[in-house]
Amino acid sequence: MDAPGTASTGVELRQLRCLVAIVDEGGFTDAAAVLGVSQAAVSRTLAALEQALGVRLLRRTSRVVTPTATGLRVVAHARRVLGEVDALVREAASGHTRLRIGYAWSALGRHTLAFQRRWAAERPETELQLVRVNSASAGLAEGACDMAVVRRAPADRRFGSAIVGLERRLCALASDDPLARRRSVRLADLGGRTLLIDRRTGTTTLDLWPPDARPATEETHDVDDWLTVIATGRGVGVTAESTAHQYPRPGVVYRPVRDAEPVAVRLLWWRDDPHPAVQDVLELLTGLYREG
Repeated sequence: MDAPGTASTGVELRQLRCLVAIVDEGGFTDAAAVLGVSQAAVSRTLAALEQALGVRLLRRTSRVVTPTATGLRVVAHARRVLGEVDALVREAASGHTRLRIGYAWSALGRHTLAFQRRWAAERPETELQLVRVNSASAGLAEGACDMAVVRRAPADRRFGSAIVGLERRLCALASDDPLARRRSVRLADLGGRTLLIDRRTGTTTLDLWPPDARPATEETHDVDDWLTVIATGRGVGVTAESTAHQYPRPGVVYRPVRDAEPVAVRLLWWRDDPHPAVQDVLELLTGLYREG
């Protein structure tokens, strides 16, 4: 047996639309005109909704139609439900007119603005949105975006991926740290420090250091928190170059790590349902990184 309040009540979207139309238009005749049906059909639809809910929704006199107290609450819920359904339809239909690209900590660093401007100039029919989602897939697995920029190889085989460029690794330090006076640092210089890492999305792991020379670690999950701790001198960070371009912060300096391998920047997309703009994005991003 279905629990009370489940779909077994038989409430349909057309019934909710009918109720809202009656209230908005002030009567059955005008609602019928708006909905493109007969007045009798409006009456039957409303009666079916009231029967399904087991309550009276409208007071009807010879002149006016007004919601009951319960009717007011149902109309409010109906508006929200219909709004969500309309948004869902727009979302499903906008695949070719909107492109959402997710990223975790930083988007494309110094290339971010150039990418946005070139896309707008070359593909004005497809709206571009950059979406920050601090997850391993930068929002792709969560449905928050259509493609994602990540800096770790994807473990999920559902995703297609391609490297679009490389970025240097930088060390983030408090501006009064002794290492901040240097033009660059080595990984060995950080062995006695506390390293702030994000295991979900970060590019830095202890594998960068020999087993006997690894720094202590502290977990962080947000770039703002990461920068705040670094500015106090309690820890240091190693990150992709894009972070320095996207998040300059008073009290924090970035220095190249000259003996660390660069970070690969990857574009992810759904392998079995790619956005039609994947190839265009790949070509534009690869060109930007190639230009330097």
